[in-house]
Amino acid sequence: MGIEREIKLALPADQTDAATQWFVARTAQAGHAVPLANRYFDTPALALARAKSALRLRHTPEGWLQTFKTAGTSQAGLHSRHEWEMPVAGPALEIDALLRACDDEPSAAALREAAPELVELFRTDFTRTIWHVDHTGAAIEAAIDQGEVVAQVNGETRRAPLCEIELELKHGDESALHTLAAELRAHIPGLTPDDISKAQRGYRLQER
Repeated sequence: MGIEREIKLALPADQTDAATQWFVARTAQAGHAVPLANRYFDTPALALARAKSALRLRHTPEGWLQTFKTAGTSQAGLHSRHEWEMPVAGPALEIDALLRACDDEPSAAALREAAPELVELFRTDFTRTIWHVDHTGAAIEAAIDQGEVVAQVNGETRRAPLCEIELELKHGDESALHTLAAELRAHIPGLTPDDISKAQRGYRLQER
């Protein structure tokens, strides 16, 4: 089990270029753009959402990944949550492998119970532009995500835009996330802390 720690910032679409230029100047890197297609699964009764967890299948240029996350905590844009992620052979979940990896029994029990009824509920399709930032002795992956959330609800296609910055701690002290976010916000004043995950955005489309 890993614990993911990241700060998420809502990025106004008209400030995307300014944020990109800031990261390029800060890192002397052009940024690496990666298309990511993500499918989220739950039962029709939203059993995983009620258990405060999320199940995702992601297609990357390198192949397929499945990820199971707990909601964890989020405050002032800082998200901390348990995460289990692994490659899979193709565009299908491998639940047994996740259950073997999941070492939190309440989370594993929720997934085990939901497994027979899982259906795809919504997608998030976006381009992630990545920079690697060394900041006060910490290694941070910075990313700008631009795309949309898409859900099919009773034959209706519902969409919501995605435009956000994620600062994920890879190594070092968590305080580095806060100081880097403050430095960034000083240069891009339109940024605001965002406590809503991509999965939560998809669930909100279901409820609308």
